[in-house]
Amino acid sequence: MTQQGLGIDVGGSGIKGGLVNLATGELIGDRIKIATPQPATPDAVGETVAEIVRQAEWDGPVGIALPSVIKKQHALTAANIDPTWVNTDVQELFGKHLAAREVYVLNDADAAGIAEATFGTPEASTGSAILLTLGTGIGSAFLLNGELFPNTELGHLIIEGKEAEKRASSAVKERKDLSWAQWAKRLDKVLREYERLFQPDAFIVGGGVSRKHEKWVPLLSVDTPVIPAQLRNQAGIVGAAMAVEKRLAP
Repeated sequence: MTQQGLGIDVGGSGIKGGLVNLATGELIGDRIKIATPQPATPDAVGETVAEIVRQAEWDGPVGIALPSVIKKQHALTAANIDPTWVNTDVQELFGKHLAAREVYVLNDADAAGIAEATFGTPEASTGSAILLTLGTGIGSAFLLNGELFPNTELGHLIIEGKEAEKRASSAVKERKDLSWAQWAKRLDKVLREYERLFQPDAFIVGGGVSRKHEKWVPLLSVDTPVIPAQLRNQAGIVGAAMAVEKRLAP
């Protein structure tokens, strides 16, 4: 029987989940997506996560990726979700909504990072790499030979007076109706600052916008190679399911 798990990725605009083949990193069946409730309070998100579990007809443990720094299973930040998440005990919260089943919660970009390092592009598992998830915000995962340094928050680094994700997330591109060239120029500025500070061997770019990487990656001029993530924006789901398998509970 295929070893499988359920992963759920909580984003600023949508909450996505699916069953994952843990041997290959591939999704089993269709991905489930529900719009993120507004406001995205802990209980509202908890109920949406429970609905995804019900639709998946899954009765095992659940891995959940959140856009938050997760330490000792407490959410310490609230990026693109409601501020009431700060200091939330995520085990208590999801235990209430998921009938006290086993739950493993980690940062969403960290989930994408461990998935990409295991099942994605080789550059994620060799040398130093920074994975960036470009979506509502900019998530980041630091990888060294495939091992994760958790809870980095490069999207909130101030670059010329503005947070990086307020300057160059894919949500900014959509909101300002920027051309690919205009957006690439903004992203280039962000990547050059990351390069200056951290000197990675590679940037690996994921999120939904990575599906159209051929339209904007060639427009970047940063010296460090910029490589599209192979798992695209499925990586958070896969990494969340992997957190269950690996018993990851930061």
